[in-house]
Amino acid sequence: MTKFNFNNKRFALIQNSDNGQVNTETIFNYKQDDNLVTADYFGGTIKYGKIIAELKGDELNMLYQCLTTDNQLKAGKALAQITLTENGKIKLSLDWEWLTNGNDKGKSEYIEIE
Repeated sequence: MTKFNFNNKRFALIQNSDNGQVNTETIFNYKQDDNLVTADYFGGTIKYGKIIAELKGDELNMLYQCLTTDNQLKAGKALAQITLTENGKIKLSLDWEWLTNGNDKGKSEYIEIE
């Protein structure tokens, strides 16, 4: 049993590097089955995106792909540090890298929303 439960949780962006694709209008819908964590995301600049991740302790090792609203197909990887806020919400701090578009790297933060 893991100490974090992502099943049926929703997340939104707090901040992102300038070279990131998602914005505050993008919503992430997570599911979890043991250590397998997945998410669908859309909104803002994202037509549709998908995350598949492995949960290990307080980290998510992620692969992601998306189709943007201007029809760019993009893919990347990230390592997310998982913490809990004072009110018990999950916060994700990502170090990410595009596997397309020149392998740009960046950082972003997400928070669990209602």
